[in-house]
Amino acid sequence: MRLARLEMALENGAVVVPPAGDIVVWRPRTGDDLSVLPRERVVVRTGFKPDYDYFKAQGYRMESDAKAGLAVVCLPRAKREARALLAQAAAGLADGGLIVVDGQKTDGVDTILKDCRALGLHVGEALAKAHGRLAVVTPGPALAEWAAQPLQVEGGFQTLPSVFSADGPDRGSMLLAAALPEKLPARVADLGAGWGYLSRAILARNGVKELDLVEAEADALDCARVNIPDPRARFHWADATTFKPARFWEAVVMNPPFHTTRDADPALGLAFFKAAQRGLAPNGILYLVANRHLPYEKTLVTLFKDVGEIGGDSGFRVIRAAYPIRAR
Repeated sequence: MRLARLEMALENGAVVVPPAGDIVVWRPRTGDDLSVLPRERVVVRTGFKPDYDYFKAQGYRMESDAKAGLAVVCLPRAKREARALLAQAAAGLADGGLIVVDGQKTDGVDTILKDCRALGLHVGEALAKAHGRLAVVTPGPALAEWAAQPLQVEGGFQTLPSVFSADGPDRGSMLLAAALPEKLPARVADLGAGWGYLSRAILARNGVKELDLVEAEADALDCARVNIPDPRARFHWADATTFKPARFWEAVVMNPPFHTTRDADPALGLAFFKAAQRGLAPNGILYLVANRHLPYEKTLVTLFKDVGEIGGDSGFRVIRAAYPIRAR
């Protein structure tokens, strides 16, 4: 989808590649095709580890200190995050640099372009293709108003607009934190730790000596470092579904994501469960929360010997799964 819009914009002259300088592509997703841009000049900027690894494996540069002549912003779904990303892209441009804004209609691209006009920015004609739009925005000082600012939320936590549940702990995490036993084993992991809400609850339990916070979103992990100033905590910028601990954990806690797009993707949660199964000691225990409508139990009973519900409400269930089943 992104390739089709970029290609059309380059062919009809709506987007002109500057003769020199970096072209920074902000937040492309795994599978996005950037081949219409000159590879040797492209710098991919993303804090999401699976996407970072994908583009790095293709040979793209992932860092640059130089000011860019052109920025391509792949809009995320959240409005505040999208605004902050535009401000960040503008700050990295050389004088005269332009921003190409690209996004799906369902992710609010029309609203963002309207907001750019309201800031007094010049927005070129929007090209529509593949259920999305692309337009060139001429940046201005007003974009600095959209720069990401840390948020202080319930419980004294710090978040950023780019992180999940930036306005405070989500209902599922609160239910899981409340259901955790008063004592936990010595070695624990929080898979998909986010900005650290569950990690703080884990470290408040008796018995915990080491906690691995594994989180794929760099901004969220940076917030967790602020929120969890505890020497027992170890922070890992990594894809939780492929992360391998140095030693087996004795317990894993998780509120796994279940969206890769707007539609639920149960396979993502299942990948988290399998990562916990691989990383747990033979007597290890997994504590998780999930939406009631997701069909997780059928898989959990193939991965763990003892699976049961220990809490929840009408929308969520908190599950304890103990004794991982090892493949023979």
